[in-house]
Amino acid sequence: MILIAFNIFLFLLAIDFIGYSFRLLNKDIANSIINLTANPFISLFIGLLITAIIQSSSTSTSMIVAVVASGSIGFSDAIPMIMGANIGTTLTSTLVSLSFITNRDEFRKAIGAGVVHDFFNILVVAILFPLEYNYGVLTEMSAAASNFILGDGYVAQNTEFRFFLFTKPIVLYIGSLLPYPVVLAIASFAILAIAVKFLSHTLYKSITGGSREFLQKYFFGSPYRSFFWGVVFTAGIQSSSVTTSVIVPFVATRKISLKQCFTFILGANIGTTITALIAALFKSEAAVSIALVHLFINLIGVLIFLPFPIIRNIPVRMAKAFGRLAMKFRIAGFAYIILTFFLIPFILISFNKQEGNDKEVDVKIEESIHKPVNPTDSLN
Repeated sequence: MILIAFNIFLFLLAIDFIGYSFRLLNKDIANSIINLTANPFISLFIGLLITAIIQSSSTSTSMIVAVVASGSIGFSDAIPMIMGANIGTTLTSTLVSLSFITNRDEFRKAIGAGVVHDFFNILVVAILFPLEYNYGVLTEMSAAASNFILGDGYVAQNTEFRFFLFTKPIVLYIGSLLPYPVVLAIASFAILAIAVKFLSHTLYKSITGGSREFLQKYFFGSPYRSFFWGVVFTAGIQSSSVTTSVIVPFVATRKISLKQCFTFILGANIGTTITALIAALFKSEAAVSIALVHLFINLIGVLIFLPFPIIRNIPVRMAKAFGRLAMKFRIAGFAYIILTFFLIPFILISFNKQEGNDKEVDVKIEESIHKPVNPTDSLN
């Protein structure tokens, strides 16, 4: 048990180091782009990019809550950000899959397990985004649920629900001794890969006694059973990054199949919303509403994919196809991560920002042309 706790701590430390190193590369990027919500498409990519940079959907959601609570952006404008954060948080398991790149067959299975979470969340967003954009479905659902849960007389508490993160002082101390973000990023990825492999191995031995049959029978015997354990483990550990990353080595080493992995991930998607829901009750109504949006996005996704085997197999087939591609062209895994999580969102956000600045200049020029001329101005 002590070894499992140490490996989880090492995993969280690596995640914090990755986020810290990315923030060092561009300290102001999250603050400068979070208010660029001119259209919901860009808002979606903002949520994705911020979560990929800081490696924590909880932190990015908290930032979004703060911006909404301050009145800088509207609640409905923040919903695409939550969708983007849901995609961005899957980066961790995809990064972990790259650690199997030296073995072709294991890498094919590992990258499939890493990206199946991405593909599922992307498909869910592709379904829900048009419904929210055109009809405000998630806005209406979360507002109604928030009013029902809190009631009219709800007053936000002055206290905050926080977890004591013992990793933060260590990250800040080592970061001050070694202020080189690229070195920190490489080192933290190595720590992450080692921690996940050790954690996966330790959990497998502790829970199953090293028996693959026990794992298959009691934890992954049916889609609903693996879904249940995904909810339980993630709610207990309170980190979907841990549970979805630990499952990658299980798939890579043929302990479970990609189909079994996927239903477990569906459960993890529900389990990860519990922390935000508990924390939100100690904050404002906006925090509760955003936590409910996160829950509804994942819950609707589960209701669409889990009950129907034909639909459930779509992300699995996509992930298998990408795994075969990555096995043939190993650079594809790295290219996918860079393009999906960083390059495309950053280019679109930067383009939108420049477009917004150009429009602002055009408006000022238009105002100056049509502004009435004061005769006294020419005399001064």
